[in-house]
Amino acid sequence: MSARFTAHATPLQGLCVISRKRMSDDRGFLSRLFCEEDLAAFGWQGHVAQLNETGTRHKGTVRGMHFQRPPHAEIKLVTCTRGRILDIAVDIRAQSPTFLQHFAVELSEDNACSLLIPEGFAHGFQALTDDVRMIYAHSEPYAASSEGGLNPEDPMLGIDWPLPVVNLSPRDAAHPLLSSDYRGVAA
Repeated sequence: MSARFTAHATPLQGLCVISRKRMSDDRGFLSRLFCEEDLAAFGWQGHVAQLNETGTRHKGTVRGMHFQRPPHAEIKLVTCTRGRILDIAVDIRAQSPTFLQHFAVELSEDNACSLLIPEGFAHGFQALTDDVRMIYAHSEPYAASSEGGLNPEDPMLGIDWPLPVVNLSPRDAAHPLLSSDYRGVAA
């Protein structure tokens, strides 16, 4: 176990919530966002190939549900550094016992948690406050040829967004609804 991170298992195998230890004093705090060596114990494999920051202006905005197919499947570590979000991961691994089930967790600047998302999951979030900032660590660089997505309002996913969905991008809204023959991605 790491002194800096604690992993909390979820019902979806390989998906875990990471609590970060904060060291605080009267000036503020320090919190390590990523440590390859420590996070390897919880499923991180390889290096950080890409680090992204997003800003979301308006409460209710939904981004996602995004994933990359093999051979560019990726592990993500998602952290909210300003505001609050409802972060969601959907298991799309073919043959998984939790296929198409999702897990939701609130991430915020105050709770010092991140979501470690393994390969074979679609990811998205809803901003619960205005002016949200997030940092994503990716194990693989973005590859447009491997990009995939699910419609965040697909009834087959059963996601209960806490706020009315607003500001859905044309790309995310255009993802077709799943059919009963959807088989997911290779794990």
